[in-house]
Amino acid sequence: MALAGALAATAPARAEAPDGGAAPPADWTTAFQATYVWQDKAAFPAAYSGPDSLGTQRALSYSFTGTAMLGGRPWRNGELYLNVEGAQGVPLSGLTGLGGFTNGEMARSATPNLSVYRARLFLRQTWNEGGAQEAVEAGLTQLAGTVDRRRWVLTTGNLSVLDVFDGNAYSHDPRTQFLNWSFMTYGAFDYAADGRGYSWGAVLERYDDDWAVRAGRFIQPYEPNGQPLDPRFLRRFGDQLELEHAHRLDGQPGKLRLLLFRNRARMARFDDALGLAAATGTAPDLDAVRGPERSKRGIGLGLEQAVTQDLGVFARWSRADGLTETYAFTEIDRSTSAGALLQGSAWGRAQDTVGLAAARNGLSGPRRAFLAAGGIGTFLGDGALRYRPEVVVELFYSLQLARALWVTLDWQRIRNPGDNADRGPVHVGSVRLHTEF
Repeated sequence: MALAGALAATAPARAEAPDGGAAPPADWTTAFQATYVWQDKAAFPAAYSGPDSLGTQRALSYSFTGTAMLGGRPWRNGELYLNVEGAQGVPLSGLTGLGGFTNGEMARSATPNLSVYRARLFLRQTWNEGGAQEAVEAGLTQLAGTVDRRRWVLTTGNLSVLDVFDGNAYSHDPRTQFLNWSFMTYGAFDYAADGRGYSWGAVLERYDDDWAVRAGRFIQPYEPNGQPLDPRFLRRFGDQLELEHAHRLDGQPGKLRLLLFRNRARMARFDDALGLAAATGTAPDLDAVRGPERSKRGIGLGLEQAVTQDLGVFARWSRADGLTETYAFTEIDRSTSAGALLQGSAWGRAQDTVGLAAARNGLSGPRRAFLAAGGIGTFLGDGALRYRPEVVVELFYSLQLARALWVTLDWQRIRNPGDNADRGPVHVGSVRLHTEF
């Protein structure tokens, strides 16, 4: 699966220097982050279990990622970034049995042995076209400086789709915000990625004052949720188009987003698997019907809104056609989520954060029929299915221990895990340690 290492969006974000002026421009930068997540899943009841079920016994899990970043300006308005990352971990139940998995830092490729790899190598070029300027703050994939509010931006290379698309300020990064996959992005957004969460592609963005539009194409893995990527970007790809509008509501900033996506890959159709199973008297098998390239389409609507200087809220709705198997994200075809983040200024802890969010994840009719007939997907497969939407609630408190060190206590409750009313509910407690400098 493709999730470890998602960072804040690489698209320039508005910011100000501490003195209220423009952020000092930087020609190069280095940064580092490390995140450790420990999880304890309590035992829970289930009428039955299948090959891809979440285990019913108490289980422990952990993940670790460390990322070193080097960035510089090779020429005017050009930025080049390299990220080297190490990751290891032990997932709950082999990362199966849920639509909204409990740890956004856990990748499908995770093993107990530390793997070191290049996570990102990309170039960003900006063409400023005038208008007012806005400051850009430094980050793990961003140099400090200023940009025009009217500009073109081209980003190309090795990166994550989520580095550029759906840059929600309150629900995007499992290293500092919500852990559950349901809150990293649109639940039904089956974005192109390898088993660690990265791909190769290009994104062109247009900023025009309060409006932004971005379009990108990324390559897909050869196999669903696989690690090797298929370079044939004209035949197999993930396309996304996003329209964004920034606004102010009662003096507080917010953004609205519309996302459209289309995938093209060798995906199996659920109806084909069910038809073959009926003809042969066997259980439906996606591998047996994975044939020529097919398309998947989906849509997402997103909102982020500051309520006060310390309180922000978000909401997302997404839907995919649900005719084909999941290819690079998770087994969710419909999702609605909402939540809030509150900074701790009111109790003298301005760098602390409290987060509360809920998501309702669902499946398409063809996927339900496939699972009910005993089909096994990449992540779901209880051997049967009494369908009810999966409901995730997550609550966390992030405490700043030192200038660059945070510890987070997190609790998640998942009703109808894997969209199955015959299983659960599931309770998962987490401790997250994060440093970034």
